[in-house]
Amino acid sequence: MRGLSPAEVFTVVEAEPQDPCEGFAELIDAHSEVQDSYEDWTESFLAGAFTVPGEDGDWTLILEFGGDLGTRPRFMEALSAGTRAVSHSSNGGKPMHFFHWYEDGRRRTTFEWTSSRTGSTPDELNAVLRELGRNPDGDDDPAVDSKAAVFALAERLTGVRVSGELLTDAVYQTGEVAEEPADDWETVTIYITDAHGERTYVQLRRDQL
Repeated sequence: MRGLSPAEVFTVVEAEPQDPCEGFAELIDAHSEVQDSYEDWTESFLAGAFTVPGEDGDWTLILEFGGDLGTRPRFMEALSAGTRAVSHSSNGGKPMHFFHWYEDGRRRTTFEWTSSRTGSTPDELNAVLRELGRNPDGDDDPAVDSKAAVFALAERLTGVRVSGELLTDAVYQTGEVAEEPADDWETVTIYITDAHGERTYVQLRRDQL
């Protein structure tokens, strides 16, 4: 998020401030403590944030594990009001990398697969995607590191290069964020992505579970 301090970001996302963490390893330990404090389902997650210089000013970089701040529309819309917010989330080692670009409170471009984009300007980044080896019109080249390409896309929009050194040495302001309450539901859709990036899904009714 450009132009917002970590404290301002945590206010927007309704986070409960926690003690700062000196470095990535300490943030991991603090995250584990939050997760271990719940016996069954976790009700919150820890987010770490710090200020970093980027395009047109300072940005707040947020790091979270298992959270969903960057995919909650109400938060991203609020955080990008009058500015820009970019998020990239990855599902561990699986080939699932979600990208969201918000500007002036609007979702401009979002995708998991580059050939299936949504937002108010879904084609705005197509030229950049091609430069980075992604194919906005069809299947990606399997030789291209899709995760690295999405990090590079985020860098183009923010001017912030996320590196191991940057994350390791940062002093993180932290906040505990409540999980979104589950809505009433009738069906659940399970998406499955194989090792080749092929995706399928199955939809189950509540009475089938």
